Amino acid sequence: MGDFDAIDSLLAAVGPEAGLPAPGVRRELREQARLSKAQVARALGVSPSTVAGWEDTRDPSGEVRTRYAYLLDGLAAKFAVEVQDEPVPEPESVQEPELEPAAADDASTADDASTAAAGEGDDVESLAVPEPCVLCGQPAGSRVAGFAQHLDPADCHAVTAPAPASAAAEPVAVARQEGPPSRPRPSGRSQGPAGRAFQEPSGPADLIGQAVRAALAEHEGDVDAATAALLKRAIPDAMRLLDETRKGARYDIVAHPWIPGILKKQTSRGADQIWEARPKWTRHELPPGRHEVTALDINGAYLSALKTHLPLGQLEHSAGLAHDRRRAGVHLITPPAWEHEAVLPNPVGQRDEPGPLWVTEPTLRLLLRLSGPKYGLCAPPEIHESYTSGATENLLEKFRVALKDARDTAITENDEVTLEYVKAMYSKFVSTMGESNYNRELYRPDWMHIIRSQAFANLWMKALKAHDEGLAVVRAMGTDELHVIGDWRRVFAEGRGVTEVKVKDAYTAAVGTGDEE
Repeated sequence: MGDFDAIDSLLAAVGPEAGLPAPGVRRELREQARLSKAQVARALGVSPSTVAGWEDTRDPSGEVRTRYAYLLDGLAAKFAVEVQDEPVPEPESVQEPELEPAAADDASTADDASTAAAGEGDDVESLAVPEPCVLCGQPAGSRVAGFAQHLDPADCHAVTAPAPASAAAEPVAVARQEGPPSRPRPSGRSQGPAGRAFQEPSGPADLIGQAVRAALAEHEGDVDAATAALLKRAIPDAMRLLDETRKGARYDIVAHPWIPGILKKQTSRGADQIWEARPKWTRHELPPGRHEVTALDINGAYLSALKTHLPLGQLEHSAGLAHDRRRAGVHLITPPAWEHEAVLPNPVGQRDEPGPLWVTEPTLRLLLRLSGPKYGLCAPPEIHESYTSGATENLLEKFRVALKDARDTAITENDEVTLEYVKAMYSKFVSTMGESNYNRELYRPDWMHIIRSQAFANLWMKALKAHDEGLAVVRAMGTDELHVIGDWRRVFAEGRGVTEVKVKDAYTAAVGTGDEE
């Protein structure tokens, strides 16, 4: 093994851990480059909220850490070169500006400049194994104040010529950069403008179309193969679309907040304590006679449920307070008695155990609505405690609209590839934002429960609409299945749009049994 092979092996073993500056420095480098979090996120294949976390308290890991460190190192190097290459302005008069004694001493010789760069009075440590210099990235045999660097400026590749005395203060400022030392950049690094790698995409609508066209081209028009490939990448593509639609948003979101215990799984394969109020109801008695029952399929149930009140930040605990419509989260309530089970499902679902339970924002708002003067179907729920944050109903609205528009276009053009791709994007987005190994960019189990509950609440309101319009509601199941008796076309529009329904099945029910024939 050669002299430097051992060094390379040692550096490889150290890995990227030594290559990241402090979070505050990461943010300063990005802002100095006038790059947005979204631009950096797209270049690294993560979400802007993840970049925000890296600039706060969290550190990346794995391959993305190496690429992030490379980016930061490149920005730091670019700004160092810009400062060193900056021309020294001509003095306005022949009189030289007075220097403080310490600054004059620092500027007297190149050797003194190197000492000043290390920090006056700092201990110098000789290294048995050279480490990358903080200024030039080449092996250096000394460490000063914890930073590896060349003591002799002639050995440092960042210094191409001895600095004149009048300009000596500039390299000193460069050498005093804060944070851990930079690692050497990989060979072949682009020397172009720093922002060139961060090209703005053409917009949310194009992201879906471009992905479909690329998949079809890659698989030479094989629809099945292209669809399968798109379904595999539905989760990262959905996150990218979310990032694109969040550009210019009024609110920042917390992607990995602290989560209360009620939202964590009780066992590795178990569930948390949140009750989503999923309908699973069948009417026990029907009017006399034989009835033609139509099973209606509610289109895009989860897609429509993306429009719901979602908490923006970390959930905060409260107890004994009235419901605040400006906030959203999960609530421990005692639900009201439901006296309409014969004709309508219970809004909290079919529950075997009485007493308090944790519900989401849509379930609570549905109960409050049904207890109000417009409906008067039940008493108000009793709220015992809550975990909530400031909220907005439009947090995912642009994301939802982009998916809906792509879905509508795909239906019009009979484009089943795009249709299946879009469906996978929104359904997997909802199902993986909780505790999932498939989506590490967003950990919001509260959002997952809220969106699902909103879909259930939407179905319940369709059942109420059918009942109020004179239809007999026979069954309500999950997010998208509603069975009714009567002329449903005068109540619901038929079609494949998200505001329409389509027929899933039709059957005959006998008097008083509700059974199929």
